[in-house]
Amino acid sequence: MSEGEAMEIEAAATAAAATTTTTTTNSNSNSNSNNNLDDDEEDIADLSLLLDSAQDSSSTSPSTTIQTLTSILTESQNRHGPKASSIKERAIYLLARTHCSMQSYDSVVALLTGSTCSAFFLNVTKAKCAKVVRAVLDIVCSLAPEELDMQQQICLNIIEWTQQEKRSFLRQRVQAKLASVLFLKGKYGEAQTLVDGLLTELKKLDDKQLLVETHLVESKIHHGLRNLPKSKAALTASRTCANAIYVGPGLQSSIDGMSGILHCEEGDYNTAHSYFLEAFEQLDQLEEGKGGGAKASANANASANVKEGSALSCLKYMMLCKILDSLTKALKLSSQGGVGARSDKAEVDISGMISSKQAVKFAGKDIEAMSAIASAASRRSLKEYEAVTEKYSHELQDDLLIKHHLKFLHEQLLESNLIRIIEPYSCVEIEHVAELIDMPLALVEKKLSQMILDGKFNGILDQGKGQLIVYEEGEKDLAMEKGLEVIANMDNVVSSLFVRSHALRTTMA
Repeated sequence: MSEGEAMEIEAAATAAAATTTTTTTNSNSNSNSNNNLDDDEEDIADLSLLLDSAQDSSSTSPSTTIQTLTSILTESQNRHGPKASSIKERAIYLLARTHCSMQSYDSVVALLTGSTCSAFFLNVTKAKCAKVVRAVLDIVCSLAPEELDMQQQICLNIIEWTQQEKRSFLRQRVQAKLASVLFLKGKYGEAQTLVDGLLTELKKLDDKQLLVETHLVESKIHHGLRNLPKSKAALTASRTCANAIYVGPGLQSSIDGMSGILHCEEGDYNTAHSYFLEAFEQLDQLEEGKGGGAKASANANASANVKEGSALSCLKYMMLCKILDSLTKALKLSSQGGVGARSDKAEVDISGMISSKQAVKFAGKDIEAMSAIASAASRRSLKEYEAVTEKYSHELQDDLLIKHHLKFLHEQLLESNLIRIIEPYSCVEIEHVAELIDMPLALVEKKLSQMILDGKFNGILDQGKGQLIVYEEGEKDLAMEKGLEVIANMDNVVSSLFVRSHALRTTMA
């Protein structure tokens, strides 16, 4: 073969390769353009019109809106492209809100696991399905926070469906939500059983985000059961997991709020106040970011219950800590005698806090109730305190922490009032004390006996004569105390020597 022929063959091969590459590129570009054309030509005009008509609530009734949204989800063409799926997802959210606004909670329960959304869930990814289910649960819980039975039934239905479909991650999410619902219903035993099983699974998977939330629910459950050591341990586990990941402001405020509750239970009111302040500031910013503002706070005060974990509840806890901290200092003095028999209003003054720029917008019955409690406590007036608790029973008794500490506060006020009455006497009739404090004789006698046993004052009850005999507190004999310490130390030395001598005798024998 000549050199010219070889050059011609090489040129022909190069041209053929270039032609093949061009053909392949053109075919790929044609296929991509066809795919883009299919996406662009996705026919969803009718679905968009139906969704727009459903969103226009002013011109349609709720029943018509429900029919329209249901027709979008059950349309005969069974379209599940990207745009169609987005429209159907928005339709599900709007349908849940419409059912909640009509208070048709049976329809809400059957929404996710019924035939309405079944086709949509079968044709979307598992991640999208989990996102929609969690979003609907959040919508229902926010719009119907008091319908705990309905929330529980929805969670149970979803858990049953996820078990059939073998969707473990979604089931765990819903079980965590169910545990918090059971806690709000006061079913601490069932919630604890559910959380224990769930934590066993989550620790194997090492799902940090869900571990943080579940340990936090566990801490709340143990606090409801008054098991403070376990509640503190669960909160520590939640904080440990939270340190390894990014935690949103809402969840972080819940952790800070729970830390404040536990410190409040331990009597460390200053630390508890600082935690509640952190949680309050975060929640206040979140509520303002959602467009809440003063209008939302006014609606919160007008609603039946103050939502747990809201800025208003943290503000009430802050006021409670300030009342308890100031009053406890005064009552510790009063139990020692005449020095603490008087209490100045400035010791329990909280007016500066509720007039701050952040707290003015939360003015309402809840703030009035806490201010009235502070006023009664500052005057150490038991009658005024009982009148306030009866007048604002809903605002003060529905919260677990406030209810518990107000009971403690009542006992402290009762003791301080009894001490103030018996201070001038060395011997006084119990009936006279009961008349002065305006309480039943049997209750006063029982309380005085408890105070004597607790060492609040020195005295005895002469039940035969119906008298209380009060002894003056004498000065402690330091010489006697030191002598008893020396005798106790000598006893320890002699006992140690006896043991050693017995060991030597045993060895020699």
